[in-house]
Order: sequence, then C-alpha cells, then structure tokens
Amino acid sequence: MSNIKLFEQKKIRSYWNEKEEQWYFSVVDIVEALTDSVNATDYLKKLRKRDSELGSYIGTNCPQVEMVTNGKKRKTLAGTVKDIFRIIQSIPSPKAEPFKQWLAKVGYERIQEIQNPEVSLDRARENWQKLGRSEKWIQQRMTGQETSNKLTDYWQESGVQGSDEFAFLTNIIHQEWTGLTVKNHKDLKGLKSQNLRDHMSEAELIFTALAELSTRQIAETEKAKGVQENAIAGKKGGKIAKDARLALEQKTGKKVITKENFLPPSKGKKKIE
Repeated sequence: MSNIKLFEQKKIRSYWNEKEEQWYFSVVDIVEALTDSVNATDYLKKLRKRDSELGSYIGTNCPQVEMVTNGKKRKTLAGTVKDIFRIIQSIPSPKAEPFKQWLAKVGYERIQEIQNPEVSLDRARENWQKLGRSEKWIQQRMTGQETSNKLTDYWQESGVQGSDEFAFLTNIIHQEWTGLTVKNHKDLKGLKSQNLRDHMSEAELIFTALAELSTRQIAETEKAKGVQENAIAGKKGGKIAKDARLALEQKTGKKVITKENFLPPSKGKKKIE
C-alpha cells in the first residue's frame, strides 16, 4: 500500500508491506526533509561516497520499492524504520531527533489503522487540513477516493494487472469526460510531481467520481474482464460524465475543467478557493 506522509510539510513517500507488516520510506525524500537540499539525490550520492560504511549498508539493506513518482509507480530506493535510523546517524541535521520521533509515531499510527480502518481516514483529513483545504473540499475528495477505490478493486478482480494497466484505464476514463489526458490536465494546472486530484476543484472531483462510478456500474453489468473490455466500459462511463459536464457548462456558462490549483500563488495563476 503506497502512501504519502507529512513531516513538517515535507512529503515522504512510503509503502506498507502487508506480508512483512512494516513501513518502507523513500530514502531520497527523507534526505531532502532532513537537509532541505535542492538536489537530494546528489546529496545522497556524495553522502554514500563520503561514508563508505553507510554506502555499503544502503546497498545491502535498502531495496528498490514501487512508489508513486510523478504520477506513476516507479522503483525507489527505500528503507525500513531500522534502515532510516541508520541513515539519520550520518546526516548532520537539527531535524534528526524530531524525525526519529516522527518515525516512531508513524509506526504506532499504522498499528492503530490496522485495528480500526477509520483512523486512516481521520489521518488523511488531518493532512489535508494542514495543507489548508476546506472541509467541503476534503469531504468531496474523500468521497471521490472511495469511489475510485471501488473501481480499482473491480479491475483487480476482473483480471487487470500491474500499475501500467491501471493507469491506462484511468487515463481512458479521464480523457473521455474531460477531453484531456491526465498529463495534459496536469500541464494545464501547472503541476509536475503533484497528485492531480489533490489540485482539482470541487466540480472536477464530482465529475471524476461520476465518471468512475458510472464505469464501475457499467463494467459490473456487462461483466467486463481484462483490460480491453474494461476500457470499453471506461469510455461509456466517461461519456456519461462528459454529457453531464457539457450540460452544466451550457446552463452556467462556466467551464468545469480549470487551470486553478493549490500551488503557492504566482503571477498569472489563480489558486482554488
């Protein structure tokens, strides 16, 4: 299970290994959080050369783990809590001790989430609140995520395999209802590695959920199997949301698809209220 954790507003990519029952954290993200380095990858390379023992330790103990990078799942150097503690020892940073406490807290919270899944939803809400999202937006984001999860569950059960196939189907639905690929939509909003849904307006979230809900119900009705049949269902589901979007735009005179985002405001860009 991939996830994003926040340490002092810094995003730390993480992965929960169900079999091992432990977290893996992106080593590069942690280096960036501790050092505020402009290029954390280069910092890590220099650190491994300077500390040969650490370099050997990382090479032996830190595997490449799939995490979301620039909107896609890619192999990323990662370590367990034990590995991260070892790395922290070699990084001179005033944030070292707070980060150790943060790691311990993350581990404890995961135990709570396993015992009570509702806790994880509360954590997500808390993180979005810290990022300044309104309660109205947070509720819509969480509802949309639940709809998306149900669709991906169906895909998995119907024979869709691997992150590339999931991304392919998601893009078909998105392009059908918006007229834009996921990448083009991110470009419109000026996003790079950020999650597109975290920068959608309320209307964009609602129509995305409608497209995915329609897709799942159509796929279930038609008993779609594999990528091709689910792609056909995706186009049908996306078209339902597209028709609804066009009807709303005609009535209001306002475009649903927007370049607005939650990035720090800059000249020529409008931030979502």
